[in-house]
Amino acid sequence: MLALCGSLALLFAALGAWQVERLAWKRELIARVEQRLAAPPVPLGPKDPTASFMAGDAEYLRVRATGRFDHRRETLVDALTERGKGFWVLTPLLTDGRTILVNRGFVPTDRARPSTRGAGQPAGEVTVTGLVRLTEPGGRFLRANRPDADLWYSRDVAAIAKARSLTAAEPYFIDADATPNSGGYPIGGLTVVRFPNNHLIYALTWFGLSLLSLVGLVLVARSPISRG
Repeated sequence: MLALCGSLALLFAALGAWQVERLAWKRELIARVEQRLAAPPVPLGPKDPTASFMAGDAEYLRVRATGRFDHRRETLVDALTERGKGFWVLTPLLTDGRTILVNRGFVPTDRARPSTRGAGQPAGEVTVTGLVRLTEPGGRFLRANRPDADLWYSRDVAAIAKARSLTAAEPYFIDADATPNSGGYPIGGLTVVRFPNNHLIYALTWFGLSLLSLVGLVLVARSPISRG
């Protein structure tokens, strides 16, 4: 019994220390993202290193890119937002000999067809400002994307690029900001940036359990059975 209490005390203390480390990491992450969100947009040039985006070093960085939309290859991704249920409109932006998927924003189900929002389908050169986001492979809420049926539940850049035969597609996408589109749709600027931070509570819980285990250790050590 003494060994069990001692082992549990050490285990809980280690878990508490791990949560303290996670707390420091989460606070640094939140501070970094808040700094990026407050910074002016960075021009997205043709030689931006892809590796940094894949590593997450540029996630939520505000960027600006200029090119032409290929509306024929847009993809509707299932969305549930503060404005209700509908779709994200992901459209390839052709720029500098490469392709960048742009989440132009949200449309309700009755605006899913491009013909219902023709004014918001610019044909000429456009400049997009938004946030760099990492690809979302796998699906949302355990619902897998079904490219064969053109049913999309997550913004899986590689899968969408393959389904739409996009060449030189970047491995990230851009969430467009709230700059209004002609006709009102799609509606950009709905990116949710939220990082749950419960690590302090978890750490206190584990340290509390470690303390209780130590108390149990002392009580067991002082018990007549243990002394006998």
